[in-house]
Amino acid sequence: MRLKPVTLAAVVVLLALVGVGAASLSAGAGTARAVPREFFGIVPQSALTDADAEYMRVGRIGAVRWPLAWSGVQPSPNGDYEWGGFDDVVKTAARQHLRVLPFVYSTPSWLARMYTTLPVNNARQRRGWAAFLRAAAERYGPHGEFWREHWRGSGDFVPKVPLREWQIWNEANFFYFAKPTSPTRYAQLLKIANRALKRGDRSVKTIVSGLFGEPSAKPPNAMHAVDFLRRLYRVRGIKASFDGIALHPYSETAADLARMSDEMRRVAVQNGDRRVGLYITEMGWGSQNNPNLVSFEQGTGFQLGEMRRAYRYMIRNRKRLNLRGAYWFTWKGVRGSCNFCDSTGLFREGERFRPKPAWRAFVGITGGRVRP
Repeated sequence: MRLKPVTLAAVVVLLALVGVGAASLSAGAGTARAVPREFFGIVPQSALTDADAEYMRVGRIGAVRWPLAWSGVQPSPNGDYEWGGFDDVVKTAARQHLRVLPFVYSTPSWLARMYTTLPVNNARQRRGWAAFLRAAAERYGPHGEFWREHWRGSGDFVPKVPLREWQIWNEANFFYFAKPTSPTRYAQLLKIANRALKRGDRSVKTIVSGLFGEPSAKPPNAMHAVDFLRRLYRVRGIKASFDGIALHPYSETAADLARMSDEMRRVAVQNGDRRVGLYITEMGWGSQNNPNLVSFEQGTGFQLGEMRRAYRYMIRNRKRLNLRGAYWFTWKGVRGSCNFCDSTGLFREGERFRPKPAWRAFVGITGGRVRP
């Protein structure tokens, strides 16, 4: 998720550039019910309520991607971890049998001046980062303290839906979240994170930061996702430190999404990593008609068409890409967060459920229901 305005240049892509995968854009979508519910994810921007989670469940959404900001959980070096806010999210999601995919980011101010500083500069930063992640995995893993606190006889029962996948940082190839953009620094962060998480929960899967597909800024402020991934693979021993790679293919068309997804998979295969899972942890098109500012905002009809084409491609090519999940950004519109954050939602802003045409189209893809 980008929290500040970003203008993306419109890109015209021929389906021929994508090869076999892009040809699937015009083919049938296949049977959504044959796709695991966890494949369909959502990235909310506002507090997750019980009503939100219930709508998600009946819409056949199986996963929620949520930020876990280290700076918020550990605001001071001497205090205990403050899990309360994230506990509420996990509790609400689990009661509707939704999995939570946390993306962990944000270095505390007592360790670095900027939250975008990857905590690898000194031993204190590295120790703090490792300790935090191990504590998080121990709390929310299958044998974690959170589930013991909410067991069936506790009076506040929560069905056990352990956190199995952890995403390390957000858009590490983009200066809004990581500055400078550095695959080698990120590799160091990732190695520390993977070791710490697995000490807390041996079954955990570590997912690479969602990489912003094709930012217009240049190094050291940004780098295209495929270039960042290619350089990441050059770091010795890095393949042992992650189980999944991730993409944020914000782009004008579904053909662009297909091309970027194919490119990410190709880089993995070229580096002998066929087993790695691909995750699209943010994607979306806007319902506003404002293409001069954001190329993927071209009106309601455009939003529906590109959504359908993108999911058709992803479902049909899921096994070829080893695509594990696709997360739509966003649930409800929110003004003022970014220049498309009020436009890509499936519902309009506010506590009430005022669905946009995109919601009915979305549940038509998932095989879910429009309302509880």
